[in-house]
Amino acid sequence: MLCPVANVALVDGNLARVAAIVGEGPAHVAVNVHHDGEVIARHVGGRAQVSDEAAETSEALGTAGGVARLRPWLDGRGALVVNGDTWTTIDLAPLVEGWDGSTVRVLVAGAAELRPGARILGSLLPPDAIADLPLRPAGLYEACWRPRQADGRIEVVGAEGPFVACDRPRDYLAANLLASAGESVVGEGARVDGRVVRSVVWPGATVAAGEVLVDAIRIGAHTTVLVR
Repeated sequence: MLCPVANVALVDGNLARVAAIVGEGPAHVAVNVHHDGEVIARHVGGRAQVSDEAAETSEALGTAGGVARLRPWLDGRGALVVNGDTWTTIDLAPLVEGWDGSTVRVLVAGAAELRPGARILGSLLPPDAIADLPLRPAGLYEACWRPRQADGRIEVVGAEGPFVACDRPRDYLAANLLASAGESVVGEGARVDGRVVRSVVWPGATVAAGEVLVDAIRIGAHTTVLVR
């Protein structure tokens, strides 16, 4: 979630998208964390409620279990849920327009079709759906969307635009190149004395004279992830 796309951390971009709909601050926005939870919590600061799953379990709770753990904080409210490791420029407004507050709704990139592998931009969960979520590792598709899809109790909305789930290096690089119209992305404070082609150089990283990075991610002075 802290990986930068176009020099903006993924979690920051998603916090901004959600806050534009529900309001800013820890009374309105929450972030589920597990791996490197303390680092993410420090980065988020007072901008959101932080739910650190690692405090209770060694296994990440997933999208469904993570929302279930937030039930005391939600206090009977519905929720707008997005994945923190995704990048998109698609507005969340189509997801909330005309929502009646009682139906599960899912926003999908592309055609309004919910299936395994669909590119999920976000979901609206009414209080009764949140009450039914299991407090264990589980995904929203299995625990909520698919059962409701089977009996017609779900709305699916499609939206056009770029969307990338940045859980693999090649996808993360692709998101940066989409955001920059194909140009390499160089972070603040980075020093590039060599040549970079279709690459990402993280803030504070260095590319020495004589180095040529192609389809790569440079972190620090020597760590390089090649995307092939």
